[in-house]
Amino acid sequence: MSDWYIWSAIVLMTLSTLITRSGFFLFGHAVKLPPRLKHALGYAPAAAMAAIIFPDLVTARGVIELSLANPKLLAGIGGAIFFAATRHLLGTIVAGMTLFTVLRWML
Repeated sequence: MSDWYIWSAIVLMTLSTLITRSGFFLFGHAVKLPPRLKHALGYAPAAAMAAIIFPDLVTARGVIELSLANPKLLAGIGGAIFFAATRHLLGTIVAGMTLFTVLRWML
């Protein structure tokens, strides 16, 4: 491939990224979202985080392991229970990591 081809591809990809991402900043004030959609979008960060974390909790050594021998799953459940009881995010992280460390040593 020639240098011209590579540089034009880089420039076009950069422009397409800038245009698609800046559209919300440039035209966001002109678009009015319905209140129900705004409320629903409030759950998007939590849903994205769950989609990232859940597969790691239920797999061990590359296979799905839904058993009491999976310390990640048990620590995740313990962290969820801690958060449901306290609603304290930093405490949940500390409790979950502490529980995971203890379970990893025990199992």
